[in-house]
Amino acid sequence: MGVYLGNYCYVMIIVLVLGKEVRSQSLKNGYYSSSCPRAESIGCDGSVLIKGKSAEQAALANGGLRGFEVIDDAKAQLELECPGVVSCADILALAARDAVDLSSGPSWRVPTGRKDGRISFASEASNLPSPFDSVAVQKQKFEAKGLDAHDLVTLLGAHTIGQTDCLFFRYRLYNYTVTGNSDPTISPSFLTQLKTLCPPNGDPSKRVALDIGSPSKFDVSFFKNLRDGNGILESDQRLWSDSETNDVVRKYASTIRGLLGLRFDKEFGQAMVKMSSIEVKTDVDGEVRKVCSKINY
Repeated sequence: MGVYLGNYCYVMIIVLVLGKEVRSQSLKNGYYSSSCPRAESIGCDGSVLIKGKSAEQAALANGGLRGFEVIDDAKAQLELECPGVVSCADILALAARDAVDLSSGPSWRVPTGRKDGRISFASEASNLPSPFDSVAVQKQKFEAKGLDAHDLVTLLGAHTIGQTDCLFFRYRLYNYTVTGNSDPTISPSFLTQLKTLCPPNGDPSKRVALDIGSPSKFDVSFFKNLRDGNGILESDQRLWSDSETNDVVRKYASTIRGLLGLRFDKEFGQAMVKMSSIEVKTDVDGEVRKVCSKINY
């Protein structure tokens, strides 16, 4: 599941690359300092960017992703500046960082040097995090990539910005137990608000902010929502009911333990660097696409 914020792409959360975890020692800060000095200011394996009926971008799990045009625009500018040098995968990682920074969130150094993948299949999206996953399943998916429960909660904190479709949570409002009941973990006042936004026969593609309190600001409001029963996605709200993830949510939601959001800001950047270093393609393992939505031929 992805989120969309204005014209900035925050596709990455959300797009965990499949297979065994492989950490590359080839990534480094300032990779383009000589070959394309302005790469970061202009500005995973980028397989989610490829278009096609059977490509990852077409998978249901990626149905909420937006902002691809921003990546295409950045790539076009970089091709004019440094043809064939900066990969779409690195642009994606840098765009994720910039989206957070531009939303009053933290910034961090992004190690670069990724190459773009040559294969993209919608079927490979089956192991992506789903809004319907239990906490146990979420942990399993993240652990398969070398990410622990703390990383899971921290990275899902990205849901403090962006939107999702009514399609992904409306069942919680009207038919949670197949008897017409609502999800009892939703606070009564918030339930009324959500039913107004997503009526039973309304447009399933209508977009709703994942953090209604501060939808365009990167902060700890998301964690306070989970504490108060105001989580939009079931997979998010369930973090409050699991003892291991609950402890992390409590820490971020607390003014004292969360140090006014400074702890989350720092740990989010660290978790992003950790995740963006998983299964990257470098050197001969991939390519630098000329157009992000197409494989080079």
